[in-house]
Amino acid sequence: MLELREVTKTYGRTTAVDRLSITIHPGRVTGFLGPNGAGKTTTMRLLLGLERPDTGAALVNGRPYHALARPLQEVGALLDAGAVHPGRTARAHLGWLAAAAGLERSRIAEVLELTGLTGVAGRRVGGFSLGMRQRLGLASALLADPPILILDEPVNGLDPEGVRWTRDLLRGLAARGRTVLISSHLISEMALTADHLVVIGRGRLLADGPPDALGEGSLEDAYLRLTDQAVEYRAGDR
Repeated sequence: MLELREVTKTYGRTTAVDRLSITIHPGRVTGFLGPNGAGKTTTMRLLLGLERPDTGAALVNGRPYHALARPLQEVGALLDAGAVHPGRTARAHLGWLAAAAGLERSRIAEVLELTGLTGVAGRRVGGFSLGMRQRLGLASALLADPPILILDEPVNGLDPEGVRWTRDLLRGLAARGRTVLISSHLISEMALTADHLVVIGRGRLLADGPPDALGEGSLEDAYLRLTDQAVEYRAGDR
């Protein structure tokens, strides 16, 4: 389970996360939505111990990330598909992660096959397309077979087949009891993927519930109504 308890995070005069309290439960895909600058990535970084809250607590299974004994075995994350050394091959990148986590190297072949990267495992990542980097990021997140996944825009750059494959994979993992948190700007994809939605704006909680509880009309209509006063800019603004 993932939990934020009255978390606030500021950068100078900017409040990125404002007294945010949410709980992400296992057994479902939770979509994490909000306009640009809403605080989604900061929230994920707080959960992963990459940022420390000014107040409140960001917890993974009841503990801060830095207190986890074997963090890679508890949480798999994809925040930036480009954060891989371009000179490494896909197999070498996964090998480095496996060694750091004390995993059997046989797991590398398994996740390469799962993510469709077996045929390019020996290629340097610098030559990968964005979609291939996304698949490698997913392979990295799944490497230790963790019960919790935190994914920021995981289908960005994927073709329709890749988007559908990712959707089916994540829904299958949630159905087997995993905790899956996905940040995305693709409202239509969240309507197909998420069992539950958390919507924030300007770092504050706007909605927390199943998609059909957000309001009348389409999910896009409900989302736009919720976030109307939380966007950084609008067409026609000067």
